[in-house]
Amino acid sequence: MSALTTTPPGHDVILYDGHCRLCRGAAKQFERLLGGQGTELRSFRDEGVLAAFPGLSPERCEKAMQLVQPDGRVFEGAEAVVRALGRRPLGKLLFVYYVPGLRQLADLVYGTVARYRFRIAGRACPDGACALHMK
Repeated sequence: MSALTTTPPGHDVILYDGHCRLCRGAAKQFERLLGGQGTELRSFRDEGVLAAFPGLSPERCEKAMQLVQPDGRVFEGAEAVVRALGRRPLGKLLFVYYVPGLRQLADLVYGTVARYRFRIAGRACPDGACALHMK
């Protein structure tokens, strides 16, 4: 996808799908790995979350995790994971993602898991709206 910028939050913000069990589990792992190091994790489905980030649509968030960096630059999917964890000890090892071929493979795997996440991990919609996600 094309480069996107939005309102600079001044710190990293990871937007994930709070209705997805797999995504919620990944968010908990991010919290553990990042250890409160200035990264905020928020479900894009929570009221008002996307209003803080003009240009980030629910459709875009539906396809992949979004990382909004302090300056407002947005990265998504596998690249968002690499950039979010890249500042942690051993995180620099994740930058092999940028090796030609590996990036395409990581993006393909990420995209496939993201597309079928509700079938893989089940649904966790508090309001019964999960039927919409199964299309």
